[in-house]
Amino acid sequence: MTQLEAGPLPMRLLAIETSGEACSVALFEDGALVDARHETIGRGHAERLVPMIGELPGRGRADEIRVSLGPGSFTGVRIGLAAARALGLAWGARVRGYPTLALVAAMARSQGTDEVAVCMNGGHGEWFVQAFDNAGQPSSELVSLPPQDAVDYLATDKVAGNRAEDFAKASANDIASLSLIADARHVFSIPDALLTDVLSPIYGRAPDAKLPA
Repeated sequence: MTQLEAGPLPMRLLAIETSGEACSVALFEDGALVDARHETIGRGHAERLVPMIGELPGRGRADEIRVSLGPGSFTGVRIGLAAARALGLAWGARVRGYPTLALVAAMARSQGTDEVAVCMNGGHGEWFVQAFDNAGQPSSELVSLPPQDAVDYLATDKVAGNRAEDFAKASANDIASLSLIADARHVFSIPDALLTDVLSPIYGRAPDAKLPA
């Protein structure tokens, strides 16, 4: 991931989060939230995303767009990226990506948590897990593992995400859990060093399709 130096805040910024079960958009002006839409829909992001953006003031038009790169739903991530690229081209706006798990860690910090592990739905029954320090920076590698292996991988006493409660129940240790779904309203809490201009999906695991031998 290409890291970028922090710069002045864009006048208007549109955030897009479609990597999981929520379809979530937020519009900011000078760093302050103007309006947002957040719906837990499971599926149907392709049908709902653009209308949700159109419901925002000025139809969501912004100087910069920030969009989730995943990991999460392959389809959801691609839908968000396609919309962000198209709107960026139409508006002449800068488009930057962010990691989904970093957003969830930022949400946990906003509720008083410092160091935290994030556990989110993966594919084929696996979980995406990654630990973050009290500044919101990753302190472990992102991995996709079967549930018990995911619990064994991270030594933590706090976990956040949509699989946080299951993670805590599967652990033999006393772990505080915070059930969270990624929400675009918290993008400004992600460290600037984790933002990138390279709009490549973060899959978090190998693709299902295999090339023939």
